[in-house]
Amino acid sequence: MTKPYQQCTRCIMDNKSDDYISFDENGYCNYCTKALEVMPRVYFPNEEGKQKLDALIVRLKKENKDHDYDCLMGISGGLDSSYLAYLGSVKWGLRILAVHVDDGFDTEISKRNIERIANFPNLDLKIIKPDTEQFNELTKAYMRAGVPNLAVPQDNVLFAAVYEFMKQNKLRSFVSGGNYALECILQVGNTHTAYDLTNLKYIHKKFGKGSLNKLTLLSAFKKDIDAYLLKVETPTPLNYIDYNRDRAMRELMDYCGFEYYGSKHLENDLTKFVQQYWFYHKFGVDKRTSHLSSMIASGQMTRDEAQRQYEMPLYNEEDMQATISRVLTKLEMSREEFDQIMAEHGHQHTDYPSSLYLKAFPYMAKVIKKLIGRK
Repeated sequence: MTKPYQQCTRCIMDNKSDDYISFDENGYCNYCTKALEVMPRVYFPNEEGKQKLDALIVRLKKENKDHDYDCLMGISGGLDSSYLAYLGSVKWGLRILAVHVDDGFDTEISKRNIERIANFPNLDLKIIKPDTEQFNELTKAYMRAGVPNLAVPQDNVLFAAVYEFMKQNKLRSFVSGGNYALECILQVGNTHTAYDLTNLKYIHKKFGKGSLNKLTLLSAFKKDIDAYLLKVETPTPLNYIDYNRDRAMRELMDYCGFEYYGSKHLENDLTKFVQQYWFYHKFGVDKRTSHLSSMIASGQMTRDEAQRQYEMPLYNEEDMQATISRVLTKLEMSREEFDQIMAEHGHQHTDYPSSLYLKAFPYMAKVIKKLIGRK
């Protein structure tokens, strides 16, 4: 029996395609309720945040005074990572080793933004270019498998490179652009870890062709071992400032001519296709609910304004068809095959074999906590 439509009365999360959403007697959903509950523990746009940020900067510089860099960052060409790189290099004086994965799908705007970032002081940008044939074949395999997270190949290649650079440069701090202000709400489901190599290799074997021997990949087990040996930390300094999207954009524009690319995650054609088209048409998920609701929770947007944006078309049809054409051309996939893929029902990653390590890890973690006396 189909549930009647319901939307949160505080944010704009709804039950259109979400089996995990629930509502209390006030009509408030579990997402914004949780976001507001954790806010005092994770987001510090105040004097306490300034103290935390100052302490982090001092520690990174002190810990790495004998190294070439103070930390490592990932760069996408989008706002969060670009603004963090700007703050870190220009405002905080950190020596940054920055890593960008050029998967062949960066927009022209993104390419120009990345060139601007490469000229920031104290920043050394490394661009990773995965083997085009093997990367594209892996991406096509994920599309044929009909799974939600088509970003697994890109994310895995990125963090495989990140961990190698950390080992080579004796770094342990991956400073992340993750933040509460714009990302505190994320619809549950329709995703999967990027580090499930069992899942990745099965999908490639069943739905792809050729080898993966030219791609550097990272398993969850190897990642956890390296993280333990390197004592890896992932601080999120954007949570220590009053991080405002529009103000950050203006500041970047004034400093280096940074160009806006339309909306969150649209700095890459493949990511744009996944966020606006694949999720919506394959799984019924409109990612705007999470993005706009996050801004409501952090006080950057009223519910009425978010609702107005939500009621606008998800994308411009002509622009999206042009984006799809570019993606298919680069992937060397025919429109006929693409249309067939889109007509088929979606699958979850768990419909295919997954890593035994990832399945066992929650139980292993409980045992380890008991052995060391933690609750």
